[in-house]
Amino acid sequence: MDDSWATFGRDLHLDLAGTGGLRASLMRALREAVRTGRLAPGTRLPSSRTLAADLGIARNTVADAYAELVAEGWLSARQGSGTRVARRAEPSRSAPPARRAARAPLPDRPRYDLRPGTPDVSAFPRAAWLTAARRALTAAPSDAFGYGPSLGRPELRAVLADYLARARGVRTDPDHVLICTGFMQGLGLLARVLRDSGVRRIGTEAYGLPFHRDVLTRAGLRPTPLPVDAHGAGTGRLADLPGVRAALLTPAHQFPTGVPLHPDRRAAVIDWARAAGGLVVEDDYDGEFRYDRQPVGALQGLDPDRVAYLGTASKSLAPALRLAWMVLPDHLVDPVLALKSTGEWQTAALEQLTLAAFLASGAYDRHVRGMRLRYRRRRDQLVAALAGQAPHIRVSGIAAGLHAVLELPPGTEQSVVQAARWQGLALEGLGTFADPAAPEAGGAALRDGLVVAYGRPPDHAFAGALEALLRVLPPAP
Repeated sequence: MDDSWATFGRDLHLDLAGTGGLRASLMRALREAVRTGRLAPGTRLPSSRTLAADLGIARNTVADAYAELVAEGWLSARQGSGTRVARRAEPSRSAPPARRAARAPLPDRPRYDLRPGTPDVSAFPRAAWLTAARRALTAAPSDAFGYGPSLGRPELRAVLADYLARARGVRTDPDHVLICTGFMQGLGLLARVLRDSGVRRIGTEAYGLPFHRDVLTRAGLRPTPLPVDAHGAGTGRLADLPGVRAALLTPAHQFPTGVPLHPDRRAAVIDWARAAGGLVVEDDYDGEFRYDRQPVGALQGLDPDRVAYLGTASKSLAPALRLAWMVLPDHLVDPVLALKSTGEWQTAALEQLTLAAFLASGAYDRHVRGMRLRYRRRRDQLVAALAGQAPHIRVSGIAAGLHAVLELPPGTEQSVVQAARWQGLALEGLGTFADPAAPEAGGAALRDGLVVAYGRPPDHAFAGALEALLRVLPPAP
């Protein structure tokens, strides 16, 4: 229906076509007339009887539409003055859009990607995960569909406590396991609790992920670098750093250099924590993937009162799950839980239940064993290719994890990364992970190298990625 509002004294067309009935159509038409300025603020509308007659619809339909628009604030109605367009219902005015700052062009998606941080997500066990999800939903209690406990679902905490004790040597019970949405959330929680307890400086490895240092800095902590060498982080330096009362370490497999923390340094950091009343934050991001012997046990097992253990499903399964866990010393459970309970830190319950079922069924162990074999084959392919075609390139950090470090001649790192980009190959240089505040720590700013994530590409792309890598490596001197 498209009628002219002739009796109102103007040629105002109200298109009442559309779904939802005549009243809904009339309300949409009036809103649009007000919004576009065809009905200016203060304009008096015809009576419901007059408009109904003009449009050929029932008077009650018009009266109900007027009433609802008054309630929404589009119209106003006063005794003796009729119905008018509300003064505050200002029409939108067309204006040229604000000029946006020029954006950098989006980079082309690389043909091959060997940057660290992500596993082979194509190998995610979809069928087994779906089976676990069905089992979890069938058995889920009704309270699982509410907000849930901030500590995490008890089903997951129970099976995690058992798994971590069996596979990683962690000493704990379900009441000390807290589930969080990824490692970054767990680190952020701990950092804020440490700051609130008076900690201002935290020891960090001279090589590490920049965004971990950013999380600590945003929480009010000052990262203080420790040197890294062939034996891992120099934990013996902690006692010489005034004000440092916490340390973030990757003991099982230092990221990115790939070396485990030497037994003497493991003992030294525990001794320091006991003497100084400090805390070690243990990042066990890929501790399950060791190839030449049994995985190095978690540092937490040496002293559960002085080590906060953090693990994640991001490397063993997929980052998209956003599931991680903390095993906390007794004195930290309540303050971390109090912070997580503020409402901004909740973790999805159904994914927790699915992971619990996945672990309890043995599917997680089977998946990790299968991926360990797959990643080891890729590592062996990488090492063999380098030995055959680039024997002058030394490779290290290959005993565990999902990446290797390729050492380059001094001054060549950036040119190799750029050459790889031209080949459609994404690479990260070792310098990307060096703490700029510590150029002297372990020679962090002086070493040239590549951090090659052989675990990232899907199987069908790995051979091509390896060939592209070999093409960009500098020739023998």
